[in-house]
Amino acid sequence: MHATITHWLNNTAFAGGSRVTSPVTNPATGEVTGLVALATVEDAEQVIDAAAAAFPAWRDTSLAKRCQVLFRFRELLNDRKGELAGIITREHGKVLSDALGEVSRGQEVVEFACGIAHLLKGGYTENASTNVDVYSVRQPLGAVAIISPFNFPAMVPMWFFPVAIATGNTVVLKPSEKDPSASLWLAALWAEAGLPPGVFNVLHGDKIVVDELLTNPKIQSVSFVGSTPIAQYVYATGAAHGKRVQALGGAKNHAVILPDADLDLAADAMVNAGFGSAGERCMAISVAVAVGPIADDLVAKIAERAVAIKTGDGTMDSDMGPLVTRAHRDKVASYIDSGEAAGAKVVLDGRKVSADGGVDGFWLGPTLLDNVTLEMSVYTDEIFGPVLSVVRVQTYDEAMALINNNPYGNGTAIFTNDGGAARRFQNEVQVGMVGINVPIPVPMAYYSFGGWKASLFGDSHDHGMDGVQFFTRQKAITSRWQDPSQGGINLGFPENG
Repeated sequence: MHATITHWLNNTAFAGGSRVTSPVTNPATGEVTGLVALATVEDAEQVIDAAAAAFPAWRDTSLAKRCQVLFRFRELLNDRKGELAGIITREHGKVLSDALGEVSRGQEVVEFACGIAHLLKGGYTENASTNVDVYSVRQPLGAVAIISPFNFPAMVPMWFFPVAIATGNTVVLKPSEKDPSASLWLAALWAEAGLPPGVFNVLHGDKIVVDELLTNPKIQSVSFVGSTPIAQYVYATGAAHGKRVQALGGAKNHAVILPDADLDLAADAMVNAGFGSAGERCMAISVAVAVGPIADDLVAKIAERAVAIKTGDGTMDSDMGPLVTRAHRDKVASYIDSGEAAGAKVVLDGRKVSADGGVDGFWLGPTLLDNVTLEMSVYTDEIFGPVLSVVRVQTYDEAMALINNNPYGNGTAIFTNDGGAARRFQNEVQVGMVGINVPIPVPMAYYSFGGWKASLFGDSHDHGMDGVQFFTRQKAITSRWQDPSQGGINLGFPENG
């Protein structure tokens, strides 16, 4: 009998009224470890109503008290991040070092939110007109929704909820049903930190719940990370119902390696960026664009490093874990089949991996494909797995055209020792996040995360100042007070008081 993973409502577990569940598996063994409850519309309404009811009191809680809760949450998270990393590894499959890295990057946003008071200061103009002052304030929206993906069950929600809560909003988080337990662990930590009931809630479910969050009038904004087709749907539906929406979609990230680059540095970067977290991240490098005569040497150096990667159970001494589900593993493997059939050279074949883990684990090793061309599905599609394609071009201009003609614009990188080439690249490339000799250019929390083109729907990136502005709205106030000494109403003040 498997335990049921419940929702979270008013600082306690909430079973809901649905009997429908979805299995949660350990990807390293293939075993079902729990059953996550999938909410009904009535369950969703109850959670949303609680968040909306908690908003007025949390909105009116002083910034000082809000920040005290944030600081306490930060300290608890720092002390127990190993617990959370273990939960992530058991349900997602990534190795513990990757899971700890995920928690640490999420914690950066918590730390950023601890200083939110400085970022909520308005402006003030005295005597804009005679005896008239004008000033502005930023106020929270209300109950907000976060719909997060499986690949970062802690970090991605933490891109949003620390800023949302610090600015005075209440939150309904809908995590992926593939690895839902991290969200409940975070919810319990918030309660321990002193967050009032109803301010942070967790709602598990499928499209029924998503649609309720997108259409319920009590939800004021929606933050989403996932595939581009779903991001488009979330943006269109939420915006049609009058909500603010930030919807981050898919990616096909290219790294350009110029002939003057340090090839050892570039090869190390391609291995880490292509195969880290089994390639299940939107900032993974999936295409290495080799410019000019360095392609053979680059491929050899990448293969030499990638073949040494140990694939296995993330709780043991492994470099790369399994993929999240059997179906996803099979889908990624089918792309390798397709690429090979279309003429790509399989330099390293992850389909033949010997993994250190359960025989029924969802294993696929690092895969390196050379001579990939632009019409192959391994190039056109977001694979979301440990597959690195090498595309060979002759010039910088060809490499730039590849990136700028791609429908996605999430992240990119260039490897070069030429400062002029790097400066030109960062200016010309049509991508939201750019690395120069840095393969995964995820910005720090005080900057904002987000792509361009089909990688982002809405005009707001995550965290940083974009996050503060997304979760607040500006109010401008024009004020005039009569001065009794200037002929106004006599309130009993002395003439020269």
